[in-house]
Amino acid sequence: MRNFPVILSLFSMIFLACSPQERVDLIVYNAHVYTVDSTFSTAQAFAVKDGKFIAIGSDDEIQRKYKAKEKIDAEGKAIYPGFYDAHAHLFDEAELMDQVDLNGADSFEEVIQRVKSYQQKNPKKTWLIGGGWDQNRWKDKSFPTKELLDKAFPDIPVYLIRVDYHAAVVNSKALEWAKLTSIPIIHGGVVGGSNTIPNGLLIDNAMDLVNKTIPVPNEKEYLRMLKRTQDSLLSVGLTSIVDAGLSKERLSLLKKYYKDGALKFRDYAMILGNPQNIASFIAQGFYETDRLEIKSFKLLADGALGSRGACLLAHYHDAPTHGFLLHSPQEYENMIKAIAASTFQANTHAIGDSANRIILDIYGKYLQPHTDRRWRIEHAQIISPVDFDKFRKFQIMPSVQPTHATSDMYWAKDRLGEERMKGAYAYKHLLKEYGKLALGSDFPVEHFNPMYGFHAAVARVDKKGSPDQGFQMQDAISREDALRGMTIWAAYSCFQEKKRGSIEAGKDADFVVLEQDILKIPNEQLRNVKTTRTVIAGETVFNRQQQ
Repeated sequence: MRNFPVILSLFSMIFLACSPQERVDLIVYNAHVYTVDSTFSTAQAFAVKDGKFIAIGSDDEIQRKYKAKEKIDAEGKAIYPGFYDAHAHLFDEAELMDQVDLNGADSFEEVIQRVKSYQQKNPKKTWLIGGGWDQNRWKDKSFPTKELLDKAFPDIPVYLIRVDYHAAVVNSKALEWAKLTSIPIIHGGVVGGSNTIPNGLLIDNAMDLVNKTIPVPNEKEYLRMLKRTQDSLLSVGLTSIVDAGLSKERLSLLKKYYKDGALKFRDYAMILGNPQNIASFIAQGFYETDRLEIKSFKLLADGALGSRGACLLAHYHDAPTHGFLLHSPQEYENMIKAIAASTFQANTHAIGDSANRIILDIYGKYLQPHTDRRWRIEHAQIISPVDFDKFRKFQIMPSVQPTHATSDMYWAKDRLGEERMKGAYAYKHLLKEYGKLALGSDFPVEHFNPMYGFHAAVARVDKKGSPDQGFQMQDAISREDALRGMTIWAAYSCFQEKKRGSIEAGKDADFVVLEQDILKIPNEQLRNVKTTRTVIAGETVFNRQQQ
């Protein structure tokens, strides 16, 4: 009987060797697989069938048990769950690719020169539209106005959006087109100018006065732009995004494109929150397919820090203003109360410490203890010390964008002063309170490459490696947590953790192969890591070798 275990083991091996192999669609082997499961385990191989992972294990286990139509030798490369951008703006990114790219312009004169060059290449355009300027980069940091635009473009309307999408500068022709001849009173926005004459600067809600008059692309044009954007997203390993606030018109387009099979990445699309949309979409109920989900609202509490539209508890360190809310607290309470009475999720853009406090408190009023609503604060950028624990107390999830910290760090202290900076871009503190972070990019405000956000989250430096010691390193997060934030925690923030976000049996077979292991290489190499292959539901949607 002493040899019974040995005999049983030999019998098992013979039985397995003789057992017919189960047919699957795909086997990936010779890999270093980061499953991002609950124990952060690793594996060598996995099998995929009908768009789902069905087994994860060693090379020997998977290849002995399964026979596949397709096999991928990962050649020892690292594999991760498909990357998930938890806060993005798909249509804005798509439109920007057809507009003037003003990112990185070092002066308003350079902005104008770029618009001129664009016009020469696109002489049939009836509007000149661009985005990405940032006066904080310029020697003269004051906001631009229409004067230089009028000299350069007297006969065609020009609309140029700030990098944060919370301000724009337009010329006189655009003001004329919008019939904006005087300065109206705008709640939640500013029309710049003096003596009742607009100077071309529009902040937050004031932007709509001109923006609503600009011709929009037709259905066919939008699809062309979105498919081009899709190619870019897939090339950096993004398999899922959160579309942070869409009009009913854009949601209708997405439904059609996905129904027609034109788009492949997964989109958790938030409805732009206003009383009309909230009533209408709650009545309709959830919309959910394999690739598109519409079951949440996105509210906007305030503007951005760079354009001084973020709502602060005390005045700006560099200007005699507190910023402003885009709507009254009562309006937010009415909308949140309506969402609370439904099964929809609430997500609110809040930048300033006042805006965050107001929304946290209203959320807390309507969130019942121990309920799993997963309401989110988008950005959670500046938090008063006494408000951090509300994320834990009310179980409110922070959704943050690490590259905002490394983009804003050069001028944020000018806006906030020393003391308030302690609660700004405080990702580690937020993680400690809630236990999870959803990580995104806010593209096109920042670049869509998830490696940039991963690098910013763990190293707290920009693309040049500045500052040397990192920016407020007490709020850097670990590489494991950064990976969780752009996979399983991002999925969790959308109630999807049971079907994607990790490489586990039964989940969607979304994964990405990178040329280097981002859990091991030096910080300075992270931004340059390339995606080798992107797979959604077991289908390769990007392969660098075939490009």
